[in-house]
Amino acid sequence: MSSGHSNLPPRAKTGGQSKKQPPRKKPSGVKSFFKFILVLILLAVLGVAVYAGSLYFKAENGVLDTGNNNPVPPEKAATVKPITMLLLGSDHRPESGTNLTDVMMVVSMNPDTNSATMVSLPRDTSIQLEGYKSNQKLNAFYGAFKRQEKDSGIKAEEQMKTMFSKYLDVEIDYVTVLDFQGFRDVVDALGGVSVDVQYNMCYKDSVDETDINLKAGPQELNGKQALDYVRYRKSNCSRKTKESNDFDRNARQSEVLHSLIDRMKSFGGATKAFKVLDAVDDNMTTDIEKDQVKNMIKAYFDINKQDVKFMPVTGEWRSPFVYINNEELENAKQALKDELAGKHVSESEETNADSEPKS
Repeated sequence: MSSGHSNLPPRAKTGGQSKKQPPRKKPSGVKSFFKFILVLILLAVLGVAVYAGSLYFKAENGVLDTGNNNPVPPEKAATVKPITMLLLGSDHRPESGTNLTDVMMVVSMNPDTNSATMVSLPRDTSIQLEGYKSNQKLNAFYGAFKRQEKDSGIKAEEQMKTMFSKYLDVEIDYVTVLDFQGFRDVVDALGGVSVDVQYNMCYKDSVDETDINLKAGPQELNGKQALDYVRYRKSNCSRKTKESNDFDRNARQSEVLHSLIDRMKSFGGATKAFKVLDAVDDNMTTDIEKDQVKNMIKAYFDINKQDVKFMPVTGEWRSPFVYINNEELENAKQALKDELAGKHVSESEETNADSEPKS
């Protein structure tokens, strides 16, 4: 994934906060992959990747409980019906009480093609959508909906699902929220993640206890370091390191997720499946039926990372918002619909098609 954009914003506070402090480093989320990769993707979506045997055993025996025990009609089972899920990565951590969704992805999966298409949006997006504030960053809506739950009687997760369904013009079946602690725990449960850090990264924030200090080069990162790697945005250290932007981070998120999928599908990863599920269980909110999780495992347990297409939607930064590139947004909408219709086009096929000389 290329990242030729360098005009992304400095970290700015969202949600109308009035205190003027140095920009706080919150999981910058944006585009693709999760800013923590929602691990969810690992479980619920590519949950898949944890290995059918141990995953299914846990689900079958009630160890994995999503909190939704409603039956799944046979015609809506993930083994026969394509489904679409909203994945939200929350910056909520033990050391913070916020609910900014700095990772926002919509994933369509098709059991017939055993493939998936994942679309992600920048955290600072200003959405132009009737009935929703255009002066509020996209990642602040979840927290706002949370605060409204008591009065509205509607869960914030349901509100987000409705909003994204309208924005991307596709019916979203489920929503899953995973916080940063879940990501860190999953990486640690798998024994770390292999990445190639392209340049030194240094950032410190005593307010939220962020302490990023990574050196360039191929290496194994633990959960805390992996989160630092995908979150890194800019440096405030005495010896400043190269700055990053949301689009660069998307590429790093993609790298980490691919590495996690490889780790999950290895024998070593399979033997650690229970630990991974425990990490997800403790840090995840979802409306997926327990039986549907079992269906997803059966449908996608052998999915390959080459069959997962990532489409980060970019845009133009005009403080304090990112204004989405309409052409990219329309392409992303169509890709989700194509996935549901069984017309999956892999990234490699798309690249080869683009490189062919026009006649």
